[in-house]
Amino acid sequence: MERLWAPWRLQYVAKEKSPGCIFCEKPKAGDDRADYIVHRGGTAFVILNAFPYNNGHIMVAPYAHVANLEDLPPETAHEMMDLAQVATRALKGSFSPDGINLGFNLGAAAGAGIADHLHMHLVPRWVGDTNFMPVIGDVRVIPESLEQTYDKLSEAFKKLVG
Repeated sequence: MERLWAPWRLQYVAKEKSPGCIFCEKPKAGDDRADYIVHRGGTAFVILNAFPYNNGHIMVAPYAHVANLEDLPPETAHEMMDLAQVATRALKGSFSPDGINLGFNLGAAAGAGIADHLHMHLVPRWVGDTNFMPVIGDVRVIPESLEQTYDKLSEAFKKLVG
């Protein structure tokens, strides 16, 4: 197969990239649904990844623009882990994954697309989710829209933390 048509992705691929930091700008924008912020904490928040590896791919990020894990205030680090625990419960309740990858990509060499503002990824995984599409075609198939994922996870967070 030479082509896989996914016209809905064009809005993300063609969108002009903002010169600022999305993890700083989106929480200030005031429209959590449009910016896919599924939950806000005191020092950190949970946001959908607009370019997900799998359905339910979310990130936990601090409000503070901090690049290095060692510079993160302890209270923010604690809240990020607390949010990761709640996010894990929300993902399990909403998507029933077989597992979840959780981690930081610290620095561009480690794969961070946004290296200046650290963030933690939570990626739901299912047995067999690495099939021929990503291996042979370097293509991921996401069967649910970001809006549908947002609705599921924001409702799960409301049930879990109010």
